[in-house]
Amino acid sequence: MKYNLLVDSCTDFSKETEDIPRVPFRILIENEEIIDENLDINSLIVKMKNTKQQIKTACAPPEDFINRLKAEANNFIVTISSQLSGSYNSAMVAVETFKEKFPESFVHVFDTKTACAGETMISMKVKQLIEDNLNTAEIIEQTNKYISKVRTLFILDSLDNLAKNGRITNFKAILANIMHIVPIMGEDGEGKIELKEQIRGKKRAFARLVDMIAEYNVDFENTILGITHVNCLEKAEKLRDEIKAKYPFKDIKIFKSSGLSTIYADDGGIVIAF
Repeated sequence: MKYNLLVDSCTDFSKETEDIPRVPFRILIENEEIIDENLDINSLIVKMKNTKQQIKTACAPPEDFINRLKAEANNFIVTISSQLSGSYNSAMVAVETFKEKFPESFVHVFDTKTACAGETMISMKVKQLIEDNLNTAEIIEQTNKYISKVRTLFILDSLDNLAKNGRITNFKAILANIMHIVPIMGEDGEGKIELKEQIRGKKRAFARLVDMIAEYNVDFENTILGITHVNCLEKAEKLRDEIKAKYPFKDIKIFKSSGLSTIYADDGGIVIAF
């Protein structure tokens, strides 16, 4: 039987993911609804910077997932952490509705418990397992094992969007800019975002980010590290080279941010997952 892999649009872009069908988020800026599909990221960044209003996002409705499911295929859906968005729940509603019409169909939804580079790595993992001709049970088992191990860390160049979205107060954003405080954020292992450390100065923050990798139990020779960048390829390449010089990762891949990743990581943001 054929396989059908779907991802939501928090999966970022690389040659391994660009051909995977995406179920897009909606981005709301001012009175404009933007579909997170084939976006001009530079244009999106300009709109983000020009608004003083809260920027909102909405996950795809169940119908969007249903329209991409195939009754005659083994379907897999990969979503952003259920702790960060309703995308996983929307996909699960879609599965229930779809199976009412096609009770013999196979659909499995993966809650990645991460986002951006982390979700992208997991999407690539599922795609690779499918290409390796594993059966559905093996794909689920190996992907869930991989999800439990993936760790995600990120540094934002600006806290403006987090302030606009109500994630932090404007006072904290302004204070961080004045004091040159750079927060290193990450997932908590359960799919929520937590503050890892606060470092004074961007250069020191990125040096600390590289050092933090050593504090995780990583099988470097068998692990691929992913880097998502928001409009800052040179920064991502420099980080890749610094990581490569210190750790023997199997490979390091660089991803271009999706629209959703751009909204939350903001212009200049960097997310790593391994």
